[in-house]
Amino acid sequence: MFHFRLVVLALRGLQQNFLRSLLATLGVIIGVGAVVSAVSILEGLQKDVLSSFESLGADQLMIFNGSQKHGGRDVSVASLVPNDAEVVVEENEDLVVRAAPQYQSGGQIKYYERNLGTAIMGTTKEYAELNDYEVVEGRFLTREDIRSSGAMVCVLGYKIRQELFGALPAIGKAVKINSKSFIVVGTMEEKGAQGIFEMDRQVIIPLSTAMGRMFGSRHLTMLSVQCNDVKAIPACIEKVKRSLRRSHRIRAGTKDDFTVFTQEQVKQQVGQFAKIFAVVFYSIASISMIVGAIGIMNIMLVSVTERTREIGVRIAVGARRFDILRQFLTEASIISMFGGLIGIGFGVAISSLLQDVTQQLIKPYTPPSIVVIAVVMAVVVGIVSGIYPAMRAARLDPVQSLRFE
Repeated sequence: MFHFRLVVLALRGLQQNFLRSLLATLGVIIGVGAVVSAVSILEGLQKDVLSSFESLGADQLMIFNGSQKHGGRDVSVASLVPNDAEVVVEENEDLVVRAAPQYQSGGQIKYYERNLGTAIMGTTKEYAELNDYEVVEGRFLTREDIRSSGAMVCVLGYKIRQELFGALPAIGKAVKINSKSFIVVGTMEEKGAQGIFEMDRQVIIPLSTAMGRMFGSRHLTMLSVQCNDVKAIPACIEKVKRSLRRSHRIRAGTKDDFTVFTQEQVKQQVGQFAKIFAVVFYSIASISMIVGAIGIMNIMLVSVTERTREIGVRIAVGARRFDILRQFLTEASIISMFGGLIGIGFGVAISSLLQDVTQQLIKPYTPPSIVVIAVVMAVVVGIVSGIYPAMRAARLDPVQSLRFE
């Protein structure tokens, strides 16, 4: 019962200077809001990216161009070529099911007055098989498209097809990709993101066309390899590396000019980046919380000065110094807790607003644990910042306090 009266007494004290008490919570509101919004965005991004990488399949290897030492520092090296896909499959038939060479770039696709930014994917027919990617209209790329050294045909991702043609048929239509004419031969199912790559917003063209007539490149962006068994991934990696080193004529003891990633390694990389961003976000939020703590301490010190006579009366009628200490600590905790609750709402609102502004590109996720942590953190800040003012109030001389005007 005493504790309940103590809270009521603290609330009355805060109500008398409501505006000042509210201003004291601003630092806590901003700090907690920053923590909640930052963690929500970070958790949402991490969850979204990791789930999209799982769509790659645990049996896949992703091979990228690597780097070599030049002048004592690592320099990026374009090393992967279309023939690498054939080499990897032919030399490792016991472990490798298929390999899809890929050349990726950005560009524009136009159909009459409709003009869209798109990702251009130059690849082979193995790309759809490897990614379990289904055609819904027309057909996918064929070996003849690849071998013709520049077939001007394309396959549209789901969103590109919808935004360009809507309810109209797309097959057989002529579109402009980076000002070059292509005939649409197929459209793909809705697939979503694959890692950080949005498959529904891509245009797929023959690898030979992309590397020859479109971009004039001799090197791939990436090579995807599918192993026949998840358990055989380590052995598959070793054999694939051996084949590529031989194909690239890399001498023994020299670093690979390519980099091999598995799904698990990609997840670990994403986790590492998430930890780095978390440290940055928490550091910013911590500064806001420190500012909030200073604000609460200042307000409580002013409150002690203004209520000196009240404190003297309470001590004169029997209140112990410990009771005065608890009263002011309770007030500081309540101020901070209210600031924390408002900050949680503020953080969730910012996350939702960001989700609307980015048109669902960022999908925040607020774990229940962060709400509990935010409230506890706010209360701890209130207690810590209220200790000095509370001790100062408890040490006041009752006789001097009663004389205070």
